[in-house]
Amino acid sequence: MTDRIPALIRLYRFLWLIGRPLVPLLFWRRLRRGKEIRARLRERRGYAAMNRPAGPLVWLHAASVGELTSVFGLIERITSQQISVLVTSGTVTSATLAAQRLPPGVIHQFVPLDAPRYIRRFLEHWQPDLALLVESDLWPNLLIESAARGVPLILVNGRLSESSFRRWRRFPRTIAALLDRFDMCLARMPADGKFFADLGAPRVLVTGNLKFDVPAPPVSLDKLNQLRAAIGNRPILGAASTHPGEEAVVIAAHRMLRTRVPNLLTAIAPRHPERGPGITQIAAAGRLKSVLRSRGQMPDATTDIYIADTIGELGLMYRLAPIVFIGGSLVRHGGQNPIEAAKLGAAILHGPNVSNFAEIYRALDAVSGAALIGDPETLADRAYIWLRDQNARAAAAEAAHNTVMALGGALDRTVQALDPYFMQLRLGRTARHA
Repeated sequence: MTDRIPALIRLYRFLWLIGRPLVPLLFWRRLRRGKEIRARLRERRGYAAMNRPAGPLVWLHAASVGELTSVFGLIERITSQQISVLVTSGTVTSATLAAQRLPPGVIHQFVPLDAPRYIRRFLEHWQPDLALLVESDLWPNLLIESAARGVPLILVNGRLSESSFRRWRRFPRTIAALLDRFDMCLARMPADGKFFADLGAPRVLVTGNLKFDVPAPPVSLDKLNQLRAAIGNRPILGAASTHPGEEAVVIAAHRMLRTRVPNLLTAIAPRHPERGPGITQIAAAGRLKSVLRSRGQMPDATTDIYIADTIGELGLMYRLAPIVFIGGSLVRHGGQNPIEAAKLGAAILHGPNVSNFAEIYRALDAVSGAALIGDPETLADRAYIWLRDQNARAAAAEAAHNTVMALGGALDRTVQALDPYFMQLRLGRTARHA
């Protein structure tokens, strides 16, 4: 392990030291923007909201909704071995999802801000026996303080884009000092593994992408049946996990399509649900009627745009909409995850910016399980082809489904790589009870 802390990290730690008095202002701004929960702000300063469970404890950190969703299966595998799990995340939406879908007994806390004092307070209370960090959330103080306490650190489903790799290459000593604190790095794809190894990560294994093994999102049958009854036999176009700028494209495509598909309903699920009211304004500017699911409104025969501005209900859309545009791909975000839509039988549309899931989209496009669009016109044209030709749409959906199912197995490989650590925890528990 690297003992000497590089100058850039020392500067980062010093800035946290002198800047900590500004944390209340940071919280105030984030509260105003809906990015924090007032009743849980103490967690962000490292204070625990509950007691540590007895016995071995695995701490799993997932930054946001996408990362958390990818490790639900891993969490279930850990708890099945009678090992307690603490999950941390950093966003309000991920906390809502955790409340909905974490197994009974699994604890969720907000991850502390990366101030050394907050991280130490967190670690002193929870005393994790093993820390699993998901994808690429590399907070320097979290890593340094955890390693200093002897907590084994493992990166799971490790992801590193080419652009991030190039940025880190400018600071080789800094990234090497952070990665060297990991016991092991389990990478999603060979390209990720090579990037991590080149930057200095020890013991890099390519275990595959856990997101391929995520089960299809659950759904309430009552809610599904209610929505089906409200929609009837209207044709539906879905847009999932959209980002600012993309809803305008989808709504423009709807306006083009409704001359050819007069009864069309377009359902939009924004990546950040609090943006729902703003999307109603975009629809109104296009003289379209919209309703918000968050307000308990259901679509009727006059509804053009149904805005699903809730959390944890993408399973509804993927079961109702036979064609789904996956957002984050027409803007410079890198694309959102298409796997759940493919597993539930949707034909997939996406924009060109899919670097976050490049391998997945490449595989889907290669078998015509997804189609590339770039503007309202191409979105409308491709959606119209699939709305008109059910056989072509079914073939695309089947190709997408078969592709993502064939790429599974990462969960088993990840658990196999982690099993020596789990065995050590089980042995420690047995010894304490002997």
